[in-house]
Amino acid sequence: MTFSIVARDGDAFGIAVASKFLAVGALVPAAEAGAGALATQAWANVAYRPQGVAMLRSGVGPEGVVAALLAADDGRVHRQLGVVGPSGGGATFTGEECLPWAGGVAGDGYAVQGNILTGPEVVRDVEAVWLASAGLPFADRLVAALAAGDAAGGDARGRQSAALYVVAPGRGIAGWGDLAYDLRVDDHPDPVGELRRLLAVHEVLHGTPDPAELLPLEGELAEEVRELLARVGYDALDRWAGVENLEGRLVEGRIDPLVLAHLRASARG
Repeated sequence: MTFSIVARDGDAFGIAVASKFLAVGALVPAAEAGAGALATQAWANVAYRPQGVAMLRSGVGPEGVVAALLAADDGRVHRQLGVVGPSGGGATFTGEECLPWAGGVAGDGYAVQGNILTGPEVVRDVEAVWLASAGLPFADRLVAALAAGDAAGGDARGRQSAALYVVAPGRGIAGWGDLAYDLRVDDHPDPVGELRRLLAVHEVLHGTPDPAELLPLEGELAEEVRELLARVGYDALDRWAGVENLEGRLVEGRIDPLVLAHLRASARG
């Protein structure tokens, strides 16, 4: 009833998942910076999440994690699991009693798996886009791969929820912690499309400005910004940006074009 990709990019780990199931992001993904990531699905055993992460943290490789989790689980014939660690290939498992179509593929730093899918093309297309999109930012790459599986047919029963979970050392919002992305679409007619929209909003609110694109806040531009701020009822850029959750994009003496565009749009009403 679910398809997912678990992957590594440098020191980041992430999972993107979609399903005809309410709030799939509450059950499937688990990851820890420096350790690895996993997805538990089909008849998901949520105990796999803390147990699997603990083994990854201790240095057990993905194949070893899969083997250990399954060995202790009488319900393993119903389980599906994908695991990646800090190096080497990922591992994927599909129990023989998972409902068809069910299966997975794994390679260097990734594992793709799904069950109750329209066919093997779902997993195939997720893998293909993952491999072809190395130039994208990690979160965008995961969601692009997930969208390819969705476009190929996805869950045979339909669409309901999707999620993105990414960890990386020190890359939490404003540098707080390791949780870089935790985006969930719990119930939506187009969950993967909505996940893409949320990812774009996340980048607007929490992304880091590109120093090469920053504009000097002086002369005519500075005057325009003052007039725009007055139009929306503020006398200082930082006060308006704080209300709009854009304070992370402020740079002394310069302005991010994205912030400027948002201010212009706000002033237009």
